[in-house]
Amino acid sequence: MIHRQITTNSSFAGSVPENPPLFGWLAILGLVLFSAVSIIAGAGSLFRPGYVAISFAVGVFLYFRYPLLYMGFLWWMWFITPLLSRLIDYRSGFDATRFILISQYLVTLITMYTALKELPRSYRQGGLPFVLAFVGVFYGYLIGLVKTTPFTAFRGLLDWLTPISFALYIFVRWRDYPQYRQNITRIFLWGVLVTGVYGIVQFLIAPEWDRFWLISTKLTSFGNPEPFGLRIWSTMASPGPFATVIMAGLLVLFHSKEFLTIPAAAAGYLTFLLTMVRTLWGAWLVGVLTLLSSLKPKIQMRLMVTILVMAVCVVPLANMEPFSGVITKRLETFSNLEKDNSAQIRQEIYKNGLTKALTNGLGNGIGNTFIVNEKGLLEPIVIDSGILDMFFTLGWFGAVFYLGGLILLMFQVLQYIEPRFDQFMAVARAIGIACFATLPGGSGMLGVAGMILWGFLAITVAGHKYYVQQNYVQQRNSRFN
Repeated sequence: MIHRQITTNSSFAGSVPENPPLFGWLAILGLVLFSAVSIIAGAGSLFRPGYVAISFAVGVFLYFRYPLLYMGFLWWMWFITPLLSRLIDYRSGFDATRFILISQYLVTLITMYTALKELPRSYRQGGLPFVLAFVGVFYGYLIGLVKTTPFTAFRGLLDWLTPISFALYIFVRWRDYPQYRQNITRIFLWGVLVTGVYGIVQFLIAPEWDRFWLISTKLTSFGNPEPFGLRIWSTMASPGPFATVIMAGLLVLFHSKEFLTIPAAAAGYLTFLLTMVRTLWGAWLVGVLTLLSSLKPKIQMRLMVTILVMAVCVVPLANMEPFSGVITKRLETFSNLEKDNSAQIRQEIYKNGLTKALTNGLGNGIGNTFIVNEKGLLEPIVIDSGILDMFFTLGWFGAVFYLGGLILLMFQVLQYIEPRFDQFMAVARAIGIACFATLPGGSGMLGVAGMILWGFLAITVAGHKYYVQQNYVQQRNSRFN
């Protein structure tokens, strides 16, 4: 009754109960069968455009008919499409354009329909942070159109725009917060389990398609294409984005009560360590501390017990060979950063990029990855910092809007009291803060990492709006009874 009254009194268009998603699952099954047959047959010329077109069509169908199923489909597109790309490359030849990877962006970009439709009203209902971020991104896109080609600017725009569009979609549908809370918990439980198990297999045997792809791309930072020699990226495109997803999933598991939580955590934590991404290890710690500080003492104790149980399962695995050698070696670099090559390179990049980014008033534009140096020659941009990337790409004008919207959103979620009794809201807020903490060390606002950052902050805001309206309805009903 309360939920129905909330929908009726909302200033946004009301949501309707979702029908049994039989036809939705049939559509997804059709995509799965098409993918399996095409990969087995090695039909790369058919599979790559077909997968993009069919996945987009399935996404549109689910978006309008089965919104909850669309949410799961969207996340799994991000989780497994890079793996499918490697499989078809292995079967039919390497595709340097990686055209298939545009599919998860297009499926997510369907949310622009709701975002643009509800943008004016969302501004009046507390959506100012998303509006500001949109303004900053579109400014950077316009500069990119001037300084690079339309296609290159559009491809870069996808990285910046899809997380904000997705976040605004969740914000607009705040009435469905209870369903999204349950749905997202289940999605990330299975996501951690599947990608975690595959990550362990990847480390132990280095499947041929992963080795072929690594040799073809010549990405030496991913390790050696041999068993026990890889930095794990599991089913995704690189260790950084995978570490972000698995970090978020491991925090979500603190809310899960499913029987698969413990095995998923064991696989997830072990794979998380095998990514060797220290920035995300630190982000997980920030998330855990934030989560503990958000909960009531009774819930804090339950959480501590959960952490201990997970530690009992994970620590013995991490101390077994062949895992312990590589993990211990990476952990030792925390105590000897002055001799760590990657840390020194990052410090040098940050020092050199700081002046370039902060003195580039108009911005380099989205998609433009080159800058004119002192000799008048083009040189590639190397800025390993999300904050500097904002100023360098969007310029002062765009960065002030984008970063201002993000900071305003962070400020809002830090004021909420609902995480004291809603553990999922506490987890979502902790994930958002943890991802925000990674921005000085990487562009964690783009692509799938941006989906995690903006998406979990948005679900926190949605939860707040849901509880505020619920309390309003209860108070109103009590006056009439």
